[in-house]
Amino acid sequence: MAETSTAPETVTNEWAADFVERWLAAWSSQQPERVLELITDDIVFHDSFWPQTMRGHAEVREYAEYLFRAFPDLVFESVGSPLVASDGPRAALLWHSSATNTGPLDPPGMPATGKRYEGVVGAEFHEYRDGKVARLRVVFDMADIMRQLGLLPEVDSVG
Repeated sequence: MAETSTAPETVTNEWAADFVERWLAAWSSQQPERVLELITDDIVFHDSFWPQTMRGHAEVREYAEYLFRAFPDLVFESVGSPLVASDGPRAALLWHSSATNTGPLDPPGMPATGKRYEGVVGAEFHEYRDGKVARLRVVFDMADIMRQLGLLPEVDSVG
């Protein structure tokens, strides 16, 4: 099995595929500790779902606990293989996610809808250091999730 504890100067396709599998499994586990094991202590994390850039384990833990409380069955599945940069320890990946909103979204103070969202596609951009994610950007269509949860009107509706 390939070495997974440290990333080389330039990430290989094999290393990135193994890391992404562990990464998505960690986020799908609803266990913040599994996520924190895969990020550097000084992580810089931008997520289109969260109102501010997260820095460090404490802020990422807060975010993960928020997500897992609101969506305790949250699952991420890889779409294809990660795209690996040829000039540094970086990779990009696509995923599908699905979850049921059984806990509050607080902030902003919305009670659980009890509804499920499915098939949302997201993209992540990773920069690695010492075999972990050091910089992370996550983007996806938050409006799609909100529509599926009944928190925004459907596209082309009167609402």
